[in-house]
Amino acid sequence: MKHQTAGIHHITAFVRNAQDNVDFYAGVLGLRLVKKTINFDEPEVYHLYFGNEIGSPGTAITFFPWQHGRKGRVGGGQVGYTTFLVPSGALSFWENRLTKLNVPFQHHHRFGETFLRFEDTDGLQLEIVAREEGVLSKWSFGGVPADMAIKGFGGALLYSIAPEKTIRVLEDVLGLERQGEEDGVIRFRSAGDLGNIIDLAANPVPSGSGGTGTVHHIAWRAKDHEDHQRWRENVRAHGLSPTPIVDRQYFNAIYFREGGGILFEIATDPPGFELDEPFDALGQELKLPEWFEPHRALIEKGLSPIEVRVLKEDME
Repeated sequence: MKHQTAGIHHITAFVRNAQDNVDFYAGVLGLRLVKKTINFDEPEVYHLYFGNEIGSPGTAITFFPWQHGRKGRVGGGQVGYTTFLVPSGALSFWENRLTKLNVPFQHHHRFGETFLRFEDTDGLQLEIVAREEGVLSKWSFGGVPADMAIKGFGGALLYSIAPEKTIRVLEDVLGLERQGEEDGVIRFRSAGDLGNIIDLAANPVPSGSGGTGTVHHIAWRAKDHEDHQRWRENVRAHGLSPTPIVDRQYFNAIYFREGGGILFEIATDPPGFELDEPFDALGQELKLPEWFEPHRALIEKGLSPIEVRVLKEDME
């Protein structure tokens, strides 16, 4: 039986200013900042996680804010658009909200669905789609009530420098099922109900360059640590080169670059973001893994203060 992922676990991108990032994803989009930590490989940089009320797998978008980072260019070997999912009937709410907050957007259509396309403060390409599937978020913030809130990921539109190689990984390694092709886009579906619709540009896209406003990697779900080990073996069996298993505190991870140039991660669903903070306090304190605790004072001194705040437009 083919090994199948439930879908996207998280997506991680580069941005520039940490407070601008919080204002956009919490303030504009109404997501919860569920974890404030650091890039374990570059501890002078925040790693911020936003998602539903607990940052469930399939809902978490994460960021490395590099204040002096170079501007990236979206292109082949990257996630082209990150797709957020809202409840059926909520698209008009989001049209009105983006208009109110002066976030320019366009309507885009593919596979019979309407998407609202827009960019964040750093030019990261985003879109919103409404569907019935997916558990409703229980989080409300600012001007976003829970019944209109982003549920999590609808999926992503991938740009590949070698689409046939990417297709082989999506189908043969990750177990996604091809749904059809339309207007130069191939659609795949995973086994879950969040982060489950993956679209791929059918033609090669010229290589992008990493930097602010681009996605660093897209992560896929493994059910548990035992399943994660099977995923690593599965990736190797298909001639790819996964990293050793890496402890990311809130999940374990392996990474590999598929033939179309996109950096893929496979991450475990457990233990999750309540590992070191209770539900009511998620995202409020800077959390460090134990090996960085002796350096807390130095790390905190180098990080700019951030706060989750309601936008002034939502207080009027």
